[in-house]
Amino acid sequence: MNKQKIKQKLKSVLHIKRLWFIILIPLSLIITEIAKNNPSFAEFYAENIYRYISLLFNNISGILPFSLAEITVILLVLGAVVYIVYLIVMLIKKKGHRLKVIGNFVLNIICVVCVTAFLFTANCGINYYRMTFSELSNIEVRKSSEDTLYNLCVILAQNATKAREKVQENSGIMCLNQAEISTAETAKNAMNNLSETYPYITSGYSVPKGVMLSRCMSYANITGVFFPFTFEANVNTDIPDYSIPSTMCHELTHLRGFMREDEANFVSFLACIKSNSADFQYSGYMLGYIYASNALYSENRDKCNSLSEYISDGVLRDLNNNSEYWRQFETPVAQVASNINDSYLKSNSQIDGIKSYGRMVDLLIAYYNLQ
Repeated sequence: MNKQKIKQKLKSVLHIKRLWFIILIPLSLIITEIAKNNPSFAEFYAENIYRYISLLFNNISGILPFSLAEITVILLVLGAVVYIVYLIVMLIKKKGHRLKVIGNFVLNIICVVCVTAFLFTANCGINYYRMTFSELSNIEVRKSSEDTLYNLCVILAQNATKAREKVQENSGIMCLNQAEISTAETAKNAMNNLSETYPYITSGYSVPKGVMLSRCMSYANITGVFFPFTFEANVNTDIPDYSIPSTMCHELTHLRGFMREDEANFVSFLACIKSNSADFQYSGYMLGYIYASNALYSENRDKCNSLSEYISDGVLRDLNNNSEYWRQFETPVAQVASNINDSYLKSNSQIDGIKSYGRMVDLLIAYYNLQ
């Protein structure tokens, strides 16, 4: 092949407009590296760019009473199936142009991946490297003694027991005293109220949304998802009632630009216990107690077992019900989902993977030390 033909081939390739989408991958990597090595850049982006983009699109998607994210995922799965069938048909029809058909198929997939990666980076990826919530709120996190951890567990157990007395029951198990949409509205208000103390927890976002296929989320061990492509906080509403309020606030925290799991849990805890709703207070204290007691169990099982004197029968029933609920989803699917989540967290510099959730305990101790 002479030089002229090579030039013509190169020109024909470059004239494929979709090919230019590939530049989004290195652009995403460059932006991520800048954010990783320069937290002030990530913080500036979160406060001055992400905040307004997310508010705009969240309020647009918030007009819909259902989860646009869920519909998007369903349509993408169906679209993928249709596209594969279309590819097979075209390969049968165009026997003499199969290489071109496959080339276009691969190119389209690459373009979708490139656009998705860039949107993920812009809509939430950079936020992983912003200043931490503890830095912004001047909460000093440091190592604590086993006795300090035990005292924290006692405080949380007592508060959970006290809050449990104010909630409703159904067959001895805590149940929410209002409908899903009303609970979602309370979650939004709880986060908005928290912004008065912590102004970087921006107010003005719409409510979290329950997912129709919540049972499917449970099979994947997922309680909630922040979908950065529609800027929606999505919640699994099939889970035990006591954990729904804290899950809603957790996903709303991600929506507000705090992507670290330990911080989302801690902010959710704060929003719940400072709420006027008994359901939310109970959910928040239970969230804190479960993480703190699990940490104590790893350190000293006997001390952890002694906490039973501080929790009521009602709290114990809710904990047992929660264990029974999740036991039915202990399947290979759940394990695969857990491994994927672990890899996802590590890829975003949460180097301990799913273990990073345990760091919430240090934040709880630091918070109560301030009190």
